[in-house]
Amino acid sequence: MVNKDRRRRELARQKYARQQQRRVDSARRAKRRNVLIAGVVAVALAAGATAYASVKLIGGDRSTTDDASADPCARPAPGSPSKKTWPKEPAMAIDSSAPYTAHLATTCGQLTFTMDAAKAPHTVNSFAFLAGQGYFDHSRCHRLVDQNIYVLQCGDPKGTGEGTPGYTLPDENLKDPRIKGNVYPAGTVAMANRYDGTNPKTRNSGGSQFFLVYKDSQLPPNYTPFGRVTGGMDVLKKIADAGSHPEPATGNTAPNATVVIDRATVGKS
Repeated sequence: MVNKDRRRRELARQKYARQQQRRVDSARRAKRRNVLIAGVVAVALAAGATAYASVKLIGGDRSTTDDASADPCARPAPGSPSKKTWPKEPAMAIDSSAPYTAHLATTCGQLTFTMDAAKAPHTVNSFAFLAGQGYFDHSRCHRLVDQNIYVLQCGDPKGTGEGTPGYTLPDENLKDPRIKGNVYPAGTVAMANRYDGTNPKTRNSGGSQFFLVYKDSQLPPNYTPFGRVTGGMDVLKKIADAGSHPEPATGNTAPNATVVIDRATVGKS
């Protein structure tokens, strides 16, 4: 009985210590968030640079806790992320009058989305080119934002948020009528970029990084919407339900789930 009581007290002490640590971590993240917002600088939805900081996009996201879900995804297929870069945007090779569909075979399940080549020809052409080059293959989706906005960000073979294909893309389709009230609806696929919210010179700075919106998200209309998820919303929910954790070295909030694009393909619908 003494041993049981001692064990019970020890478990209670450990639980209290974890709770206290979470409170400290939460306060630290809140302080960091306020500093970033006050400086109007936030690294997220950005291909290695800054994004408009009217919304908190780095740090302060839900972190790993004792209640975090176990990794719901499979092991990645054998292979290494791409190291390719190109000096300029690829030549136009798509039919802008035709619909295209992207298929992402990920460790967590299949993600499929249609792409609007008529409204975002440069973006769709680049995405098709990179997919054809195997650029997305074996790359992990490096950021999950699960507070304030709800997105999974992919498209960086480095997995740090700093990777680019070596060229930039023009902003497109920013007046898409589906982006009503500065809300990117669930299912939207859009491009990350380097726009800082004020300097026009940082416009037209998309690259390879893109994000999938799994729940309606309040965002300024600065990110090219070019696709719509047609299959795999359940996969995104599974990833989101597993939560995220901060990575101090990169500034990302990485998914707890091991989300790796084993293979990406694009074809006419």
